[in-house]
Amino acid sequence: MEQKANTFLETEKIGKLMAKYAIPCVISLLVAALYNIVDQIFIANADYLGSYGNAANTVVFPLTVVALSVAVMIGDGCCAFVSISLGAGNKDAAHKSIGSAVLLCIIASLVLTAFYLSAQEAILTWFGGKVNAETFHHAKEYFFWITLGVPFYMFGQALNPVIRSDGSPRFAMASTLAGAFVNIILDPIFIFAFRWGMMGAAVDTVLGQILTACLAIWYLFHMINSY
Repeated sequence: MEQKANTFLETEKIGKLMAKYAIPCVISLLVAALYNIVDQIFIANADYLGSYGNAANTVVFPLTVVALSVAVMIGDGCCAFVSISLGAGNKDAAHKSIGSAVLLCIIASLVLTAFYLSAQEAILTWFGGKVNAETFHHAKEYFFWITLGVPFYMFGQALNPVIRSDGSPRFAMASTLAGAFVNIILDPIFIFAFRWGMMGAAVDTVLGQILTACLAIWYLFHMINSY
């Protein structure tokens, strides 16, 4: 059963495999950036946030990209090693690699979160958050809540390539899309109905990231290959 689960990786034509894996991968990476785009749209249309809110969002965005880059580094490295190990029939090595990637991601995300929170004002100043008082106020609010979601964001993004390496590119894509969908649904509710401002824009983003992370955790216990 274990060998038949993803034997198509050995028998399918390279072209078909490229399409099957590349398209969900590209969509997942686009969706990872969609969080910020969606927030920008709704913030811009909130009369009590407007351009100051958009400016604050832009100030914080590079910090999420840093978190994403670290997560992708861990995830893609693990993905490559898992694929090589499975091809060689060494499931034990693949198992250990995934465990190491999960542990490294958790440690890296907690360290990055602690650094962001401890150096909040200096970081926001460095990225132009103090251009005016209003922007700085919104940036601090958005930054705080987004930072609390960094561990979930990094975990979901790091496990995405690992899930693909297990032979489930569609699940990897679906888990990312599910988080983005939550963000799109909750953004107008939190920003316009509840009028939570930048906190609302950040909280719904974090909730989406938590959903993606939870789906990744679920998959770890239901992998095609029983490592």
